[in-house]
Amino acid sequence: MKRASRSFVGAKAAGITLAVIALTLLPSLTSSNYFLGVAVSGLLMTVAAAALNLVYGFAGLLSFAQLGFWGVGAYCSAIIVMDAGGSFWSGVLVAAVVNALLGLAFGFPILRTRTHAFVVATITFALLCNLVARDWISVTRGPLGIPGLPAPYLLGYEFDRSARFYYIALGYAVLALCFLYALGTSRIGLTLKAIKQNEPLAQSQGVAPLPYKLAAFTVAAVITGMAGAIFAFHLRVVDPLIFDFYYMQTFLIIVIIGGTGSFWGVVIAGGAMVILPEVLRFSNDLRMVIYGAILVAAMIGMPRGVAGWMEDRRLASLRARLR
Repeated sequence: MKRASRSFVGAKAAGITLAVIALTLLPSLTSSNYFLGVAVSGLLMTVAAAALNLVYGFAGLLSFAQLGFWGVGAYCSAIIVMDAGGSFWSGVLVAAVVNALLGLAFGFPILRTRTHAFVVATITFALLCNLVARDWISVTRGPLGIPGLPAPYLLGYEFDRSARFYYIALGYAVLALCFLYALGTSRIGLTLKAIKQNEPLAQSQGVAPLPYKLAAFTVAAVITGMAGAIFAFHLRVVDPLIFDFYYMQTFLIIVIIGGTGSFWGVVIAGGAMVILPEVLRFSNDLRMVIYGAILVAAMIGMPRGVAGWMEDRRLASLRARLR
C-alpha cells in the first residue's frame, strides 16, 4: 500500500513538472497570437476559479462577488495607469489593495447572514459593480470603457506581444496557485474544510468561523482582482463587459467540473475548459451545443468532479492490489 502511494505521488510530481515545462516552452512551440491569447485567458481564469474554490470549495460559500472583484481589479489598474500616470505594476498592486479593502468591508457583514441571503448579497454586489462601471462616466467612461491600455514595461523590456505578455500571466498564475495550494493544505485550509462540513462541531472545539471565512473571502478577492487587472491589459481595454456573467459562469463551471474543495481537480478542469471550446471549433454552428452536452455528460459521469473520479480510480486500484 505504501509502495502504491509512493508511485502515485511520483506520478503526480512528474505530471506537474512536465506541465510546467510545457507551459514555459509554449511560446517557442507556436507563433500564433490567437493560441497564446487563449493560453493567457486560460491561466488567469484558472487562477480566478482556484480563488473561488477557496471560498466555495473550502469554506462552503457560493460567492458571485468574485465577478465584481474581477472587474474592479481591471478598472482600478486601468485608471491608475491612464489617469494617474502609474505603471502596470503599480496598477496591479492598487487593484490588490482596493479588493482587499472591499473584501473586508463587504465580507464582514454578509458573512453573518444565512446561505441564501449570502448568495443574493454577492449577486447584488456584482450587479452593483456593473452598474457603477456603466453610470459613473466621469471615472469609468461609461459604456465606452477605457481603451488603449499600454503594454507593461519591466527593466526596459516591453511586453507588447502575446508571446511576451504570456510570461506575465504564467508567472502570476504559478505564484497565485502555489500560494493557494500552500494555504489549502495548511492548518487554515483544514480548518475551513472542518467549518464547511460541520460548523457547530467546529465551534464546539473552540474555532471561531467568522475570521476564517473572512480571511478566505478577502484572499480570494485579492487574487481574483489581480487576475482581472492583468486580464484587462491583455485585452488592452476595459469596459462594463468585464462584468459579463460569462466570466463568473466559467469560474463556477471549472470549480464544479474539477471538484469543489480539490486544488488539482480545479487546475486540471481549468485547462480542459479552455482547450475544449477551441477543439470544438470544427463546427461553429453546433460548437456550444456539443460543449453543453459534454458538460452534462461530465457531470453525470463524474458527479464529484475530476477530483472525485480520480480518487475513486485510485481507491479501486488499491483495493485490486490488496486482493
